Amino acid sequence: MQAAHILRKYNPAEWGGTETAVLRLFDGLRAHDVRSIAYCPQLESDALDDPLTRAGHEVRRFNACVPVWGISAENRRAMVAVGGNLLSFDLLWDLWREPKIDVVHVHTLNRLGGIGLTAARLRGVPVVAQIHGGVLDLPASTREFLDAPRRGGVEWGKMFGAALRSRRALECADAVIACNHKEARLLHERYPRQRILVQPHGVPMAEYARDCRPAALEAFPTIRGRMIFLMAGRIDPVKNQAWVVEQAPEIFRRHPDAMLVVAGSVTDRAYAEAMNQTIERLGLRNKLLLTGPLPSGDARLIGLMQCARALILPSLSETFGLVILEAWASGAPVIASRTSGALELVNDGENGCLFDIGDAKAFQTAIDALASFPEAATQLGEAGKARAKACYDTVALAARIESLYGELIRAKSSRSKVTS
Repeated sequence: MQAAHILRKYNPAEWGGTETAVLRLFDGLRAHDVRSIAYCPQLESDALDDPLTRAGHEVRRFNACVPVWGISAENRRAMVAVGGNLLSFDLLWDLWREPKIDVVHVHTLNRLGGIGLTAARLRGVPVVAQIHGGVLDLPASTREFLDAPRRGGVEWGKMFGAALRSRRALECADAVIACNHKEARLLHERYPRQRILVQPHGVPMAEYARDCRPAALEAFPTIRGRMIFLMAGRIDPVKNQAWVVEQAPEIFRRHPDAMLVVAGSVTDRAYAEAMNQTIERLGLRNKLLLTGPLPSGDARLIGLMQCARALILPSLSETFGLVILEAWASGAPVIASRTSGALELVNDGENGCLFDIGDAKAFQTAIDALASFPEAATQLGEAGKARAKACYDTVALAARIESLYGELIRAKSSRSKVTS
Protein backbone atom coordinates (compact mmCIF):
# COMPACT_ATOMS: atom_id res chain seq x y z
CA MET A 1 0.00 0.00 0.00
CA GLN A 2 1.25 3.50 -0.82
CA ALA A 3 0.10 6.73 0.79
CA ALA A 4 0.76 10.29 -0.37
CA HIS A 5 0.97 12.67 2.60
CA ILE A 6 0.56 16.41 1.99
CA LEU A 7 2.19 18.78 4.46
CA ARG A 8 1.78 22.54 4.62
CA LYS A 9 5.35 22.89 5.90
CA TYR A 10 8.31 20.62 6.43
CA ASN A 11 11.43 22.49 7.47
CA PRO A 12 13.90 20.51 9.61
CA ALA A 13 15.29 23.82 10.92
CA GLU A 14 11.86 24.61 12.42
CA TRP A 15 11.07 21.19 13.79
CA GLY A 16 7.94 20.87 15.92
CA GLY A 17 5.25 18.51 17.13
CA THR A 18 3.60 18.06 13.74
CA GLU A 19 6.88 17.04 12.12
CA THR A 20 7.54 14.58 14.94
CA ALA A 21 4.04 13.12 14.66
CA VAL A 22 4.44 12.66 10.90
CA LEU A 23 7.85 11.01 11.23
CA ARG A 24 6.55 8.56 13.81
CA LEU A 25 3.45 7.84 11.75
CA PHE A 26 5.65 7.03 8.75
CA ASP A 27 7.85 4.77 10.90
CA GLY A 28 4.81 3.01 12.31
CA LEU A 29 3.14 2.58 8.92
CA ARG A 30 6.33 1.11 7.48
CA ALA A 31 6.09 -1.63 10.11
CA HIS A 32 2.70 -2.47 8.54
CA ASP A 33 4.01 -2.48 4.94
CA VAL A 34 2.69 0.97 4.05
CA ARG A 35 5.03 3.13 1.97
CA SER A 36 4.65 6.82 2.79
CA ILE A 37 5.67 9.73 0.55
CA ALA A 38 5.76 13.26 1.97
CA TYR A 39 4.78 16.09 -0.39
CA CYS A 40 5.82 19.43 1.07
CA PRO A 41 6.74 22.95 -0.09
CA GLN A 42 10.19 23.70 -1.44
CA LEU A 43 12.64 25.29 1.01
CA GLU A 44 14.62 28.45 0.26
CA SER A 45 17.79 26.40 0.82
CA ASP A 46 18.48 22.68 1.08
CA ALA A 47 18.09 21.13 4.50
CA LEU A 48 21.42 19.89 5.83
CA ASP A 49 19.78 17.19 7.94
CA ASP A 50 16.40 15.81 6.92
CA PRO A 51 15.07 13.38 9.56
CA LEU A 52 12.44 11.91 7.21
CA THR A 53 15.01 11.15 4.52
CA ARG A 54 17.50 9.92 7.12
CA ALA A 55 14.84 7.49 8.37
CA GLY A 56 14.44 6.11 4.84
CA HIS A 57 11.22 7.88 3.85
CA GLU A 58 10.64 9.73 0.58
CA VAL A 59 10.26 13.51 0.49
CA ARG A 60 8.98 15.27 -2.64
CA ARG A 61 9.22 19.06 -2.74
CA PHE A 62 6.81 21.23 -4.73
CA ASN A 63 6.79 24.96 -5.44
CA ALA A 64 4.35 26.92 -3.27
CA CYS A 65 3.60 30.57 -2.58
CA VAL A 66 1.82 32.81 -0.11
CA PRO A 67 -0.97 34.24 -2.30
CA VAL A 68 -1.26 37.58 -0.51
CA TRP A 69 -0.33 40.98 -1.92
CA GLY A 70 0.84 43.85 0.25
CA ILE A 71 2.37 42.16 3.30
CA SER A 72 5.93 42.43 4.59
CA ALA A 73 8.60 39.81 4.05
CA GLU A 74 8.55 39.11 7.80
CA ASN A 75 4.79 38.53 7.80
CA ARG A 76 5.14 36.32 4.75
CA ARG A 77 7.77 34.27 6.57
CA ALA A 78 5.53 34.05 9.66
CA MET A 79 2.66 32.73 7.54
CA VAL A 80 4.90 29.97 6.20
CA ALA A 81 6.30 29.16 9.65
CA VAL A 82 3.18 28.77 11.79
CA GLY A 83 0.07 29.40 9.74
CA GLY A 84 -0.69 30.66 6.33
CA ASN A 85 -2.90 29.45 3.52
CA LEU A 86 -0.36 28.43 0.88
CA LEU A 87 -1.05 27.78 -2.78
CA SER A 88 0.78 25.54 -5.26
CA PHE A 89 0.41 25.28 -9.03
CA ASP A 90 2.66 22.20 -9.13
CA LEU A 91 1.24 19.89 -6.48
CA LEU A 92 -1.82 18.69 -8.41
CA TRP A 93 0.34 17.66 -11.36
CA ASP A 94 2.87 15.99 -9.07
CA LEU A 95 0.15 13.92 -7.45
CA TRP A 96 -1.40 13.06 -10.80
CA ARG A 97 1.81 11.74 -12.31
CA GLU A 98 2.82 9.66 -9.25
CA PRO A 99 2.75 6.06 -10.58
CA LYS A 100 0.92 4.55 -7.61
CA ILE A 101 -1.20 6.18 -4.91
CA ASP A 102 -3.69 4.14 -2.91
CA VAL A 103 -4.72 6.88 -0.49
CA VAL A 104 -4.13 10.62 -0.06
CA HIS A 105 -3.52 11.73 3.52
CA VAL A 106 -3.65 15.51 3.99
CA HIS A 107 -2.09 17.01 7.11
CA THR A 108 -3.26 20.49 6.16
CA LEU A 109 -6.56 22.05 5.13
CA ASN A 110 -7.28 25.15 3.06
CA ARG A 111 -5.84 25.29 -0.47
CA LEU A 112 -3.20 22.58 -0.17
CA GLY A 113 -5.80 20.33 1.41
CA GLY A 114 -8.16 21.17 -1.43
CA ILE A 115 -5.48 20.19 -3.95
CA GLY A 116 -5.11 16.84 -2.19
CA LEU A 117 -8.87 16.39 -2.24
CA THR A 118 -8.99 17.19 -5.97
CA ALA A 119 -6.13 14.81 -6.76
CA ALA A 120 -7.79 12.01 -4.80
CA ARG A 121 -11.07 12.55 -6.64
CA LEU A 122 -9.37 12.52 -10.05
CA ARG A 123 -7.48 9.34 -9.21
CA GLY A 124 -10.46 7.64 -7.61
CA VAL A 125 -8.74 7.03 -4.27
CA PRO A 126 -9.86 7.93 -0.75
CA VAL A 127 -8.61 10.95 1.14
CA VAL A 128 -7.98 11.23 4.88
CA ALA A 129 -7.78 14.67 6.51
CA GLN A 130 -5.80 14.88 9.74
CA ILE A 131 -5.92 17.89 12.06
CA HIS A 132 -2.78 18.65 14.02
CA GLY A 133 -3.04 22.21 15.28
CA GLY A 134 -6.75 22.56 15.90
CA VAL A 135 -9.56 23.90 13.72
CA LEU A 136 -12.59 24.39 15.96
CA ASP A 137 -10.75 23.71 19.24
CA LEU A 138 -8.70 26.87 18.97
CA PRO A 139 -8.80 29.80 21.44
CA ALA A 140 -9.73 33.18 19.98
CA SER A 141 -6.33 34.61 20.99
CA THR A 142 -4.51 31.86 19.09
CA ARG A 143 -6.71 32.32 16.02
CA GLU A 144 -6.02 36.05 16.13
CA PHE A 145 -2.27 35.41 16.33
CA LEU A 146 -2.36 33.05 13.34
CA ASP A 147 -4.43 35.50 11.28
CA ALA A 148 -2.33 38.57 12.16
CA PRO A 149 0.39 38.27 9.45
CA ARG A 150 -2.09 38.51 6.56
CA ARG A 151 -3.82 41.65 7.84
CA GLY A 152 -3.55 44.58 5.48
CA GLY A 153 -2.89 42.31 2.52
CA VAL A 154 -5.04 41.23 -0.39
CA GLU A 155 -5.53 37.46 -0.78
CA TRP A 156 -5.51 36.81 -4.50
CA GLY A 157 -5.59 33.06 -3.90
CA LYS A 158 -9.27 33.00 -2.91
CA MET A 159 -10.43 32.31 -6.46
CA PHE A 160 -8.27 29.19 -6.58
CA GLY A 161 -9.48 28.08 -3.15
CA ALA A 162 -13.07 28.18 -4.38
CA ALA A 163 -12.22 26.06 -7.43
CA LEU A 164 -10.42 23.51 -5.24
CA ARG A 165 -13.28 23.34 -2.73
CA SER A 166 -10.71 24.13 -0.05
CA ARG A 167 -13.38 25.23 2.43
CA ARG A 168 -15.05 21.83 2.09
CA ALA A 169 -11.97 19.69 2.72
CA LEU A 170 -13.30 18.40 6.05
CA GLU A 171 -16.79 17.88 4.69
CA CYS A 172 -15.65 16.00 1.58
CA ALA A 173 -12.86 13.84 3.02
CA ASP A 174 -13.58 10.13 3.41
CA ALA A 175 -12.47 10.34 7.04
CA VAL A 176 -11.27 13.05 9.41
CA ILE A 177 -8.73 12.38 12.17
CA ALA A 178 -8.60 14.56 15.28
CA CYS A 179 -6.04 14.13 18.04
CA ASN A 180 -8.32 14.90 20.98
CA HIS A 181 -11.94 14.24 21.90
CA LYS A 182 -12.93 17.90 22.26
CA GLU A 183 -11.92 18.66 18.66
CA ALA A 184 -13.71 15.51 17.51
CA ARG A 185 -16.90 16.50 19.34
CA LEU A 186 -16.88 20.01 17.87
CA LEU A 187 -16.27 18.61 14.38
CA HIS A 188 -19.11 16.13 14.77
CA GLU A 189 -21.44 18.98 15.74
CA ARG A 190 -20.39 20.91 12.63
CA TYR A 191 -20.33 17.88 10.28
CA PRO A 192 -22.81 15.37 11.76
CA ARG A 193 -22.63 13.03 8.75
CA GLN A 194 -18.86 12.96 8.54
CA ARG A 195 -16.74 10.08 9.80
CA ILE A 196 -14.53 11.51 12.53
CA LEU A 197 -11.99 9.50 14.49
CA VAL A 198 -9.78 10.31 17.45
CA GLN A 199 -6.21 9.18 16.85
CA PRO A 200 -3.55 10.23 19.37
CA HIS A 201 0.08 10.61 18.41
CA GLY A 202 2.60 8.05 19.54
CA VAL A 203 6.06 7.76 21.03
CA PRO A 204 8.74 5.07 20.43
CA MET A 205 9.36 4.00 24.01
CA ALA A 206 12.59 2.10 23.29
CA GLU A 207 14.18 5.25 21.85
CA TYR A 208 13.64 7.09 25.14
CA ALA A 209 14.75 4.17 27.32
CA ARG A 210 18.43 4.55 26.38
CA ASP A 211 20.46 6.70 28.74
CA CYS A 212 21.13 9.96 26.90
CA ARG A 213 22.12 12.08 29.88
CA PRO A 214 25.82 12.00 28.96
CA ALA A 215 24.97 13.58 25.58
CA ALA A 216 23.05 16.38 27.28
CA LEU A 217 25.77 17.00 29.85
CA GLU A 218 28.45 17.11 27.17
CA ALA A 219 26.46 19.52 24.99
CA PHE A 220 25.26 21.72 27.86
CA PRO A 221 27.79 21.48 30.72
CA THR A 222 26.15 24.33 32.66
CA ILE A 223 23.25 22.04 33.63
CA ARG A 224 25.56 19.80 35.68
CA GLY A 225 24.51 19.74 39.33
CA ARG A 226 21.42 21.88 38.69
CA MET A 227 17.74 21.09 39.17
CA ILE A 228 16.43 21.35 35.61
CA PHE A 229 12.98 22.54 34.58
CA LEU A 230 12.65 22.09 30.83
CA MET A 231 10.45 23.72 28.18
CA ALA A 232 10.60 22.06 24.76
CA GLY A 233 8.78 23.38 21.71
CA ARG A 234 8.93 26.02 19.02
CA ILE A 235 9.50 29.56 20.27
CA ASP A 236 6.34 31.52 19.55
CA PRO A 237 3.48 33.18 21.49
CA VAL A 238 1.20 30.11 21.38
CA LYS A 239 3.78 28.10 23.34
CA ASN A 240 3.88 30.90 25.93
CA GLN A 241 7.47 30.41 27.17
CA ALA A 242 7.78 34.13 27.92
CA TRP A 243 5.16 33.83 30.67
CA VAL A 244 7.31 31.25 32.47
CA VAL A 245 10.37 33.46 32.05
CA GLU A 246 8.47 36.21 33.90
CA GLN A 247 7.82 33.74 36.76
CA ALA A 248 11.42 32.51 36.81
CA PRO A 249 12.82 34.96 39.44
CA GLU A 250 10.38 33.58 42.02
CA ILE A 251 11.36 30.01 41.10
CA PHE A 252 15.03 30.82 41.59
CA ARG A 253 14.36 32.70 44.86
CA ARG A 254 12.65 29.64 46.34
CA HIS A 255 14.98 27.10 44.72
CA PRO A 256 18.46 28.59 44.19
CA ASP A 257 19.82 25.44 42.52
CA ALA A 258 17.08 25.45 39.85
CA MET A 259 17.78 26.15 36.19
CA LEU A 260 15.31 26.81 33.38
CA VAL A 261 16.17 25.25 30.01
CA VAL A 262 14.30 26.34 26.86
CA ALA A 263 14.75 24.07 23.82
CA GLY A 264 13.21 24.82 20.45
CA SER A 265 13.47 26.56 17.12
CA VAL A 266 12.35 30.16 16.66
CA THR A 267 9.24 30.55 14.51
CA ASP A 268 8.40 34.09 15.69
CA ARG A 269 11.50 36.28 15.72
CA ALA A 270 9.85 39.28 17.35
CA TYR A 271 8.55 37.11 20.19
CA ALA A 272 11.96 35.47 20.66
CA GLU A 273 13.70 38.86 20.74
CA ALA A 274 11.21 40.18 23.30
CA MET A 275 11.79 37.11 25.46
CA ASN A 276 15.55 37.62 25.23
CA GLN A 277 15.11 41.21 26.38
CA THR A 278 13.08 39.99 29.35
CA ILE A 279 15.83 37.55 30.25
CA GLU A 280 18.36 40.38 30.22
CA ARG A 281 16.07 42.75 32.14
CA LEU A 282 15.52 40.18 34.90
CA GLY A 283 19.19 39.20 35.02
CA LEU A 284 18.49 35.54 34.28
CA ARG A 285 21.27 34.80 31.81
CA ASN A 286 23.19 32.59 34.28
CA LYS A 287 20.05 30.71 35.36
CA LEU A 288 18.37 30.18 31.99
CA LEU A 289 19.70 28.21 29.03
CA LEU A 290 18.44 28.59 25.45
CA THR A 291 19.59 25.52 23.54
CA GLY A 292 18.29 26.38 20.06
CA PRO A 293 16.61 23.77 17.83
CA LEU A 294 16.65 20.18 19.12
CA PRO A 295 14.41 17.84 17.10
CA SER A 296 12.54 15.02 18.80
CA GLY A 297 14.72 11.95 19.03
CA ASP A 298 17.91 14.01 19.37
CA ALA A 299 20.00 12.39 22.11
CA ARG A 300 20.66 15.82 23.64
CA LEU A 301 16.94 16.54 24.01
CA ILE A 302 16.17 13.09 25.38
CA GLY A 303 19.04 13.56 27.81
CA LEU A 304 17.64 16.91 28.96
CA MET A 305 14.29 15.26 29.62
CA GLN A 306 15.97 12.47 31.55
CA CYS A 307 17.86 15.05 33.63
CA ALA A 308 14.81 17.27 34.20
CA ARG A 309 12.92 17.46 37.46
CA ALA A 310 9.90 18.26 35.28
CA LEU A 311 8.82 19.37 31.83
CA ILE A 312 6.86 22.63 31.76
CA LEU A 313 4.23 23.07 29.03
CA PRO A 314 2.61 26.51 29.46
CA SER A 315 0.88 26.67 26.04
CA LEU A 316 -2.08 28.90 25.33
CA SER A 317 -3.35 26.23 22.92
CA GLU A 318 -2.21 22.60 22.66
CA THR A 319 -4.50 20.21 20.85
CA PHE A 320 -2.44 17.18 21.83
CA GLY A 321 0.94 17.84 23.43
CA LEU A 322 3.26 15.20 22.00
CA VAL A 323 6.08 16.51 24.20
CA ILE A 324 4.11 15.23 27.21
CA LEU A 325 4.50 11.67 25.94
CA GLU A 326 8.19 12.27 25.26
CA ALA A 327 8.72 13.54 28.79
CA TRP A 328 6.87 10.54 30.22
CA ALA A 329 8.87 8.13 28.07
CA SER A 330 11.99 9.76 29.56
CA GLY A 331 10.63 9.38 33.09
CA ALA A 332 9.98 13.09 33.66
CA PRO A 333 6.73 14.41 35.15
CA VAL A 334 4.83 17.25 33.49
CA ILE A 335 3.56 20.63 34.67
CA ALA A 336 1.08 21.76 32.02
CA SER A 337 -1.51 24.46 31.43
CA ARG A 338 -5.08 23.25 31.10
CA THR A 339 -5.34 22.97 27.32
CA SER A 340 -7.33 20.32 25.47
CA GLY A 341 -4.23 18.20 24.83
CA ALA A 342 -2.98 18.26 28.42
CA LEU A 343 -6.45 17.52 29.80
CA GLU A 344 -6.66 14.53 27.46
CA LEU A 345 -3.39 13.09 28.79
CA VAL A 346 -2.62 14.35 32.29
CA ASN A 347 -4.50 13.32 35.42
CA ASP A 348 -3.68 16.07 37.90
CA GLY A 349 -1.75 14.67 40.84
CA GLU A 350 -1.47 11.19 39.32
CA ASN A 351 0.96 11.56 36.40
CA GLY A 352 1.53 15.30 36.35
CA CYS A 353 0.35 18.71 37.51
CA LEU A 354 -2.09 21.08 35.79
CA PHE A 355 -2.58 24.81 36.24
CA ASP A 356 -4.81 27.45 34.69
CA ILE A 357 -3.12 29.71 32.17
CA GLY A 358 -2.03 32.91 33.85
CA ASP A 359 -2.47 31.55 37.40
CA ALA A 360 1.01 32.27 38.70
CA LYS A 361 0.24 31.05 42.22
CA ALA A 362 -0.95 27.62 41.04
CA PHE A 363 2.05 27.36 38.74
CA GLN A 364 4.50 28.17 41.54
CA THR A 365 2.75 25.68 43.83
CA ALA A 366 3.30 22.93 41.25
CA ILE A 367 6.95 23.91 40.86
CA ASP A 368 7.40 23.90 44.65
CA ALA A 369 5.82 20.47 45.00
CA LEU A 370 8.14 18.81 42.49
CA ALA A 371 11.22 20.80 43.49
CA SER A 372 10.84 20.11 47.21
CA PHE A 373 9.78 16.47 46.99
CA PRO A 374 11.89 14.61 44.39
CA GLU A 375 10.31 11.27 45.34
CA ALA A 376 6.88 12.62 44.39
CA ALA A 377 8.29 13.88 41.07
CA THR A 378 9.72 10.44 40.37
CA GLN A 379 6.38 8.76 41.15
CA LEU A 380 4.51 11.10 38.80
CA GLY A 381 7.08 10.50 36.07
CA GLU A 382 6.87 6.72 36.45
CA ALA A 383 3.06 6.85 36.31
CA GLY A 384 3.31 8.85 33.10
CA LYS A 385 5.80 6.38 31.64
CA ALA A 386 3.46 3.48 32.40
CA ARG A 387 0.59 5.23 30.62
CA ALA A 388 2.70 6.11 27.60
CA LYS A 389 3.87 2.51 27.29
CA ALA A 390 0.35 1.10 27.63
CA CYS A 391 -1.55 3.50 25.38
CA TYR A 392 0.71 5.41 23.00
CA ASP A 393 3.11 2.99 21.31
CA THR A 394 3.95 4.26 17.81
CA VAL A 395 3.61 0.96 15.91
CA ALA A 396 0.35 -0.03 17.63
CA LEU A 397 -1.23 3.34 16.84
CA ALA A 398 -0.09 3.18 13.21
CA ALA A 399 -1.88 -0.16 12.85
CA ARG A 400 -5.16 1.71 13.32
CA ILE A 401 -4.31 4.09 10.46
CA GLU A 402 -3.30 1.18 8.18
CA SER A 403 -6.63 -0.51 8.98
CA LEU A 404 -8.50 2.72 8.19
CA TYR A 405 -6.67 3.03 4.87
CA GLY A 406 -7.58 -0.52 3.92
CA GLU A 407 -11.23 -0.07 4.83
CA LEU A 408 -11.55 3.17 2.84
CA ILE A 409 -9.78 1.69 -0.19
CA ARG A 410 -12.10 -1.31 -0.21
CA ALA A 411 -15.16 0.91 0.17
CA LYS A 412 -14.04 3.19 -2.68
CA SER A 413 -13.37 0.18 -4.90
CA SER A 414 -16.80 -1.30 -4.16
CA ARG A 415 -18.56 1.96 -5.00
CA SER A 416 -16.60 2.21 -8.27
CA LYS A 417 -17.69 -1.29 -9.27
CA VAL A 418 -21.35 -0.50 -8.53
CA THR A 419 -21.33 2.74 -10.54
CA SER A 420 -19.57 1.11 -13.48
